[in-house]
Amino acid sequence: MVRQLTKIFTLMALLIFTSLALTSIAQAAPRLNELQYLKTYNTEVDGKEVYRIEVGLKRENINYTVKIPTTISSIMVVDFENTVPGRLSQHNSSKISLAEDTTASVKEVKVNYSRLQLRLPFVINEDSYKIYIEKKPYRLIIDIDKSALVNVEEETSDDNFNYKSGSIVIDAGHGGSDSGAIGPSGVTEKEVTLAVALKVQQLLQNAGANVVMTRTTDRDVSWAGSSNGQELQARVDKTPPGAAVFVSIHCNAFSNSITQGMETYYYWGSSEGKILATLLNEELANFGGRFNRGVKGANFYVLKHTSIPASLVELAFITNPEEEYLLANDDYQQQLALAITRAIKRYLEINPNGNLND
Repeated sequence: MVRQLTKIFTLMALLIFTSLALTSIAQAAPRLNELQYLKTYNTEVDGKEVYRIEVGLKRENINYTVKIPTTISSIMVVDFENTVPGRLSQHNSSKISLAEDTTASVKEVKVNYSRLQLRLPFVINEDSYKIYIEKKPYRLIIDIDKSALVNVEEETSDDNFNYKSGSIVIDAGHGGSDSGAIGPSGVTEKEVTLAVALKVQQLLQNAGANVVMTRTTDRDVSWAGSSNGQELQARVDKTPPGAAVFVSIHCNAFSNSITQGMETYYYWGSSEGKILATLLNEELANFGGRFNRGVKGANFYVLKHTSIPASLVELAFITNPEEEYLLANDDYQQQLALAITRAIKRYLEINPNGNLND
């Protein structure tokens, strides 16, 4: 009898302990939040006119981080922790009305994680906005100070190029049968380099420059199945007589996914190539905003065999998830293109006709 009572009391104690433990766990677990809606309007705060972006929340407690990917940026990313897709993701529109053509999108990056990405028609920085939580109803508020903004076109405009300059050769790395490096979510180097190269072409031509592209579509420059040397020589052969500069666009890759940053290269012994690579490095540091790995000499085929000042740029590491995300972003690609365009313009102001590699 005593033995049976002991078993019963032991079982009851175990049940009570388990119940208390589960209750404690449930109380400790954070309650998941939801993004309910997004709306924008103009208002006034502390005597200043602002663009207000309001994100509805299901409840008050929410952790978030704000990222502006570059020092000169028209992109704002807000990452929310402990969230699940709410009404906003179910009824999300890629367009919201804010000033001019402003787009916003929400996507679930992983479980209990949401990302709000804003693409704005103006440049923002840490001094041009405030972000905070309001109650009744719960909502996240982003106030963007109108007086602190610069139109993207004004910030990135360039004067015309010197018409005496020779052709500018833009080489979109890889293509066709050669995908180049591939990012963790499947973004390929060849698609990024082509997208940026085409944007550079447009900017240069708008400024009055004569541009020669090694490729304008997803194709091999030589032919499918050619050797690596034949493909690279075909790119070099695109350089017309009297061309001013040659810029080859690439994305970096490494086995360690945390490796990041941009860098620029020139052919050993080419003083003009080094100047070009240095200017490209400076502009990419300003407009791209990634860790600067420096200006380096190298023996790359297209640098060695091009008889004009040449540089190869590594925009970022496509094998780094954060940098892959940026490289696939149309606005960020435009910023990289602007950086390359400005560097070429600065080089041609120093040496409008270009020099042979020495």
